[in-house]
Amino acid sequence: MTGAVRTLEDASLDAVATGRSDDPFAVLGPRATTLDGRPAVVVRTMQPAASAVEIVTATASRAMAKRRPDGLFEITLPLEGGPATAFDYRLRIHEGSQTREVIDPYRFGQVLTEFDIHLLGEGTHYHAWEKLGAHCLEVDGVTGVHFAVWAPNAQRVSVIGDFNRWDGRAHAMRKLVPSGIWEIFIPELRDGDCYKYEVRTSAGHLLHKADPYATRFEVPPNTASIIWTGTGYQWGDGDWMRDRVSFDDWRERPMSIYEVHLGSWRRVPEEGHRYLSYRELADTLVPYVRDMGYTHIELMPVMEHPFAGSWGYQVIGFFAPTSRFGTPDDFRYFVDTCHRFGLGVLLDWVPGHFPKDRHGLAQFDGTSLYEHADPRKGEHADWGTLIFNYGRNEVRTFLLSNALFWLEEFHLDGLRVDAVASMLYLDYSRRDGEWIPNQHGGRENLEAVTLLQQLNALTHGRVAGSITVAEESTSWPAVSRPTYVGGLGFTYKWNMGWMHDMLEYVRQNPVHRRWHHNKITFSMLYAFTENFVLPFSHDEVVHGKGSLLNKLPGDEWQKHATLRALYGYMYAHPGKKLMFMGAELGQSREWNHDDSLDWHLLASPLHAGMQRWVRDLNHTYQHEPSLHQVDFDGSGFSWIDCNDNENSVISLLRRARDPRDCTVMVVNFTPVPRPAYRVGVPEAGWYRELLNSDGATYGGGNMGNGGGLMAEALPAHGFSHSISLVVPPLGFVLLKRG
Repeated sequence: MTGAVRTLEDASLDAVATGRSDDPFAVLGPRATTLDGRPAVVVRTMQPAASAVEIVTATASRAMAKRRPDGLFEITLPLEGGPATAFDYRLRIHEGSQTREVIDPYRFGQVLTEFDIHLLGEGTHYHAWEKLGAHCLEVDGVTGVHFAVWAPNAQRVSVIGDFNRWDGRAHAMRKLVPSGIWEIFIPELRDGDCYKYEVRTSAGHLLHKADPYATRFEVPPNTASIIWTGTGYQWGDGDWMRDRVSFDDWRERPMSIYEVHLGSWRRVPEEGHRYLSYRELADTLVPYVRDMGYTHIELMPVMEHPFAGSWGYQVIGFFAPTSRFGTPDDFRYFVDTCHRFGLGVLLDWVPGHFPKDRHGLAQFDGTSLYEHADPRKGEHADWGTLIFNYGRNEVRTFLLSNALFWLEEFHLDGLRVDAVASMLYLDYSRRDGEWIPNQHGGRENLEAVTLLQQLNALTHGRVAGSITVAEESTSWPAVSRPTYVGGLGFTYKWNMGWMHDMLEYVRQNPVHRRWHHNKITFSMLYAFTENFVLPFSHDEVVHGKGSLLNKLPGDEWQKHATLRALYGYMYAHPGKKLMFMGAELGQSREWNHDDSLDWHLLASPLHAGMQRWVRDLNHTYQHEPSLHQVDFDGSGFSWIDCNDNENSVISLLRRARDPRDCTVMVVNFTPVPRPAYRVGVPEAGWYRELLNSDGATYGGGNMGNGGGLMAEALPAHGFSHSISLVVPPLGFVLLKRG
């Protein structure tokens, strides 16, 4: 059997025509050759949808020959001076009744520098978003979009979109060996064009993947990435950013955080129950939070996520604010407005896992690229998600540069890192045999520990005044201690122990609380081992747990009174504060991410009173140094009496840096009024009643102390003076000398 002899060139042309080539730049575009013994240039282009293609030069246009039925066109022309790579031409493409002219992307050389490639592979390119992804730029005097993506095990990677009918044979990318990065510069693409990467795996499967570094996406359920250059947003928060750098120490400043899910804070019922946009939220949410006396807004993840029911915690677009609420510049406007109102902005950041959606990071190039291949280390069975491979340099580049991206590009003031415990422990939520020990035989994920330490050193070092907060629920030591002493380096850690103890305590019938008094006091045994935030977060009002209000026993009046007292104790206790939206209203039902908060409740005096109570707590907290200056040192706190379990009453003292500046607080966790309750005080004089949770304006019975009390020279609780005050039922009282 005989046949035509196939050449290496034939095999290369076939591979390009059928979308199997891993080196399309060796075939397509201008290549030096000879014609009748003289220098010439051969130009090839892959246009699968074209019926005909012409090459257009400064002097003429000529039809190109179709070398393969799949759409591979070719022409050889004499070369009149200069190298083949400098040959200037355009392609005129005929597709049915339509004709368009384009600049051939295969005319252009490598764009990424060897230094960038080295840093990306080393895991130290902390601005990776500026090099990978889609970027509008100018190459050789031509404007276009440069695409770059990491997919080392792919056989071929292409950019697909409306501009090439989503055909991966049209814009196959150049592989930069040995980095595993693929790139291409496509001239004249438009801002707003949708695109994905078509990845041909080594097994021959075609995957359509969103860009891991995309800065904008289609509105879900659509999944394409969008070319986004922005409009050159002009920031107006210069004063805030300048002052943030000069803040002496966040730890000594008041921090009362309002945790928000942007999709359910408020909806527009008359317009199909739609979301508020970033700009509408800036004009409504921000003034509300400022008026309520909070100092910060913490946003549940705004990174693009396909499943709304994940609340943003199953991220696909790590570098893109979700398009549900607007553009990236709209989100900048939201942050800008917060800063102009004097509010800091924290963002929930999710480096612990990612979803398995086919268009996302999972099996990105047909292999376990971003995740561990072994499910014992690479999968969260409980959540149905995958775990990042923290030991891989390119993954560290992805995560660390992502953290800086949000802080630098969007002027965010800090990151609250989600599910830190799940990162730290290899056996997290796993039975024996379902996890792999580290090299020392232990359960600690040493690669994750290193990543978190790098994260904190990097963000604190490069973004002055920024903070990080760990959602960490175990006894891992030194979470909020500097990395140079062996800590993880976070600014703060959530105090999950205090939160669980207090909710367990207030669930008890008041008559039984005397037997659970240690739940109130235990937290002070460890209160200064970390820099704690006291959280009543979204996690406490979902999955059948009910609202905070409906965790409490008694009738409606008792529930509200208990919740006001609980909030009072929260603000009295050392540590920064966090409340999930709706807590300030005394929300009656469990949070629903698909619905608005129950703003109609404010028509009720009890709910309106709860809102006023939280507002007054916040403003008092900000104005009283003793309540926030010394949160992480025992010198700022002392019990007056923590042993009155029979009456379920506690009394305590908070001091500012100037120890003479102090406040006295008493909390009664029973519905029995204490009309002449004596507590010791540090000095003689008049003690002014600053707050009383039983005030009529808060929905209480108005049992108070007439504005204040004069200390008497009667020793009590180790002090030479004392006051005899009225402590209302289920009430909180705050007094200050002077």
